[in-house]
Amino acid sequence: MIVDHHGNPVRTGRATVNGTSLHYRTAGSGPAVVLLHGVPKTGYHWRHLVPKLTGQYTVVVPDLRGLGDSARPADGYDSATMSDDIAALMAHLGHASYSVMGEDWGAVIGYQLAARHRDHVNALVFCEALFPGFGFEDHTALTHENVSSGMHLWHLGFYFQPDVPEMLIAGHERELITYMIKYERSHPDTATPDAVDEYVRCYSMPGGIRAMLAIYRAMLVDAEQNRQASQRKLDVPVLALGGSAFIGDRNETQMRLMAHDVTGHVFSAGHDLAEEVPDEVADVVLPFLAERL
Repeated sequence: MIVDHHGNPVRTGRATVNGTSLHYRTAGSGPAVVLLHGVPKTGYHWRHLVPKLTGQYTVVVPDLRGLGDSARPADGYDSATMSDDIAALMAHLGHASYSVMGEDWGAVIGYQLAARHRDHVNALVFCEALFPGFGFEDHTALTHENVSSGMHLWHLGFYFQPDVPEMLIAGHERELITYMIKYERSHPDTATPDAVDEYVRCYSMPGGIRAMLAIYRAMLVDAEQNRQASQRKLDVPVLALGGSAFIGDRNETQMRLMAHDVTGHVFSAGHDLAEEVPDEVADVVLPFLAERL
């Protein structure tokens, strides 16, 4: 269960937007902030951060297209389309302007949201992600540097191959998800049983793994979308957050290619900042948002 700053359960709903149906959670009051999760996670990833925001902000936490309890359509898993999902959801909920915080794939989608819907996005918090088209693919290579640094992203090539991953993952969703989220953290104990159970529940549902793989299989399309969007840098302020044991200050380096006003911060953590070090994240994010809203 996700609760607000009073300990009350957040509200949940569904909205038919951009040709699909999104499940979302919302709570709080004030300027809107939308939180976009990555893979293999759901909106539940933000459970520790939500109550730190709802005292000052209206927080919207969608499950991305195909993930969590959202619908699993056959297509539309490129980051531009998925960002349009979120823009349509926020318009549906009556939010004409909002800030965006994304992590992992949610950060890439958040960037596309800020690039494609510039009149609506006030600020972007970009957490622990690599951009297709700007070096993400380099980490799929079997090199000494990638392996020794822990950044050999072997799963990208595996997921890209059609049919074989579905065959091998079926019935082993728990093993894969547990391994991925624990291996990428400095603090693996923060992958608590309730979170693992929730992620396994959602990705084990019909179409759950198919949708996850479809996001990775859209990487070449994403790369071209990112290259096109980067030709016009973002004017909104960007806070780039990294974990020292994973992407680290490369988050800031990448975002400086994409935006004019970039601030960076690196935590003593791995890949899943909002679950590993939520208090520290809030201490950095809240002042950033307060200065710009």
